Amino acid sequence: MMASPRTPGALPPPPARTVTRTNVTSIDVARLADVSQSAVSRSFTPGASVAPKTRARVLEAARKLGYRPNAIASTLSTRRSRMIAVVLSNLQNQFYPVVIETLSQRLQKDGYHVLLFVTQTEDADELLVELLRYQVDGIVMASTQLSSSLAQQIADARIPVVMFNRTSNKGRISTVSSDNLGGGRAVAHFLADGGHQRVAYIAGAEDSSTNHDREEGLRAGLAERGLRVVARAVGDYEFERAALATQELFGSLLTSRERPDALFVASDHMAFAAIDTLRGALGLRVPEDVSVVGFDNVPQADWGAYRLTTVQQDAVPMIEATVQMLLQQLEDDAVTRDHVVVPTQLVLRSSARLPK
Repeated sequence: MMASPRTPGALPPPPARTVTRTNVTSIDVARLADVSQSAVSRSFTPGASVAPKTRARVLEAARKLGYRPNAIASTLSTRRSRMIAVVLSNLQNQFYPVVIETLSQRLQKDGYHVLLFVTQTEDADELLVELLRYQVDGIVMASTQLSSSLAQQIADARIPVVMFNRTSNKGRISTVSSDNLGGGRAVAHFLADGGHQRVAYIAGAEDSSTNHDREEGLRAGLAERGLRVVARAVGDYEFERAALATQELFGSLLTSRERPDALFVASDHMAFAAIDTLRGALGLRVPEDVSVVGFDNVPQADWGAYRLTTVQQDAVPMIEATVQMLLQQLEDDAVTRDHVVVPTQLVLRSSARLPK
């Protein structure tokens, strides 16, 4: 049979559309699943409202077609990158790798992912200007700080900022911290009740709120027991600096009655350096000659070589408060100033003499 002649001037019929794995779209998935395109979008959006049966049909259709949602296209359409920037300055401190892992897992449950930035100092202004080009939805600052002018600039861009394990009175910045003041006071009472008379302190970063509050709590607690800090050095939250600070406090006083009989260190990371120096370079016994107390309760604090008595920062509720602040401000599309302080507790091990 001969084909019917085509009407002069008429266009040829369009070729049948072939769907391949490289050009599958949400429209193709919607047709196969017999749902709307918006239902496909909601099915791949964490937290979006969609019936379980609808989501199951969409996911099965996507599997058959080899469909993968385009994150970049989603960002353009929703104006959300679903990326949270985490800025920190001290990955050597064993507290922060645990925080990053737990924070990342928690954010992923709500469909967000972490973009990590590491700065060499606690002043993060220069790095923050750079990361804003990545169009992140929110920022978590751990062991870092920013200027008032940049805080205002970020707030004007409606990007929520939460300072983790720091406090600040600059701009519309939210903060989550542990009770550093109460932790320092608890250490003071514990050492005083254990009969210690000469308590020394190794500080962290001088201008950090954590160091300020921990030292203030220590001094206030000792004063309540009629004691004072007899010596002080700065470790700057660094292992090597803490070892030098320990040498500074004890090196010239090995036979002196003025030698400290207790040492409170502003972080576990520095406390490990102090214990190594006391035992190795100085030949002192811990806790028989010197009791040592840290702050953080990182996993290594329970190692047999240290068995460190320390103040526990409970990272899980701190992280939960951080995520809730971010998500609420993103939902409200408004930057607010919120503050949460999580309680601490003293964890007793064998690096410090116990009260009788």
